[in-house]
Amino acid sequence: MSAAVPAAATKRMPEPRAATESRSRLRLGPLVLPAYTHLVILWLFAPIFVMIVFGFNDTHGKFNFTWSGFTLRWFMHPFGIPTLTSAALTSLWTSLTATLISTSLGTMLALASHRYDFRGKTVLNSVLIMNIAASEVVVGSALLTLFVTYGVGLGYVTIVLAQVMFSIPFVAITVRARLAGFDPALEEAAQDLGATPVATFFLVTLPVIFPGVLAAALLALAICLDDYVITSFVAGNTETFPLWVFGATREGIPPQVNVIGTFIFAFGVLVAVGGALYRGWSVRRLARETGLAAR
Repeated sequence: MSAAVPAAATKRMPEPRAATESRSRLRLGPLVLPAYTHLVILWLFAPIFVMIVFGFNDTHGKFNFTWSGFTLRWFMHPFGIPTLTSAALTSLWTSLTATLISTSLGTMLALASHRYDFRGKTVLNSVLIMNIAASEVVVGSALLTLFVTYGVGLGYVTIVLAQVMFSIPFVAITVRARLAGFDPALEEAAQDLGATPVATFFLVTLPVIFPGVLAAALLALAICLDDYVITSFVAGNTETFPLWVFGATREGIPPQVNVIGTFIFAFGVLVAVGGALYRGWSVRRLARETGLAAR
């Protein structure tokens, strides 16, 4: 005959307080970091949201700081101010020109510093880092002194030269990071099959490092497009979009500035979405081709 089990023994023993707190932290842990990340993203994008919203503001004065109602007339006539349109086009052309030049030079610089060991390589790497870390006021004043000393007229050319100078380090470092995972056996195989160095670069090297080159080009374009400090030293009488906006702050920024800024932001979003879709398509194609080869 089995002995009766005391009722007190059948009760569940209370868990230690430390174990309860540990399990509570485990439940909250996965939520803290995503919540913090979303708050930071919201904080960073808040000025952009304000810019987009006030592009629809039905303002009637010089200052576009108070919400007066919804309207689409600024988006219907975004280029209604000729000087603003001219400044935006100047920024666009100077930025695109500087991006093309700096991307080409920076990519070649990254390839050279990644492949070869040469005298002065350490100095080159130090100069690239110092150029990024240097004060823009110092760089701008140095470039102004250089151009004035050699009699170079300030304007479109000096803006492009300055933008190329300060964007090359960003391109070189970004492309070199992509080259860190590049397998040189791919180039050797292409050359063993009879490809020339030029054909090897365009058929093998460039397609592999192209995501890094594209990222570097977009970074250079963004830096050149919104630069104010260095450009203000070397622009002369040429006015870019940031210079025009800064000058307009004294009298009131028109809503067309918000509209053009919205267009620039939308272009960046489209490029980012297109890049993400292209990467996803490339991964799926590679997986499909790998599966067919395995069969």
